[in-house]
Amino acid sequence: MAKKSFTLFFPQNLIKEPIMYLVARDQDLILNIRRAKITAESGQATIELEGDEASIEQAVAIFKKKGVMVEPVSGDIVQ
Repeated sequence: MAKKSFTLFFPQNLIKEPIMYLVARDQDLILNIRRAKITAESGQATIELEGDEASIEQAVAIFKKKGVMVEPVSGDIVQ
């Protein structure tokens, strides 16, 4: 099983949508929210995705297709 961390940046029109849950569920991934900040204008979440490498890559592609900016995170976020 692979585990990768990403920071997701959500535009205002997506902050009320359950995108992280839906993508993780549909790709059969374990989603761990490590840090998040949501305001009325935007959202930012640092997450870990755990599962099959291909499923993680597919999840990233889905996030991007929906309009979420995705940046990989190297190392552990919080010990």
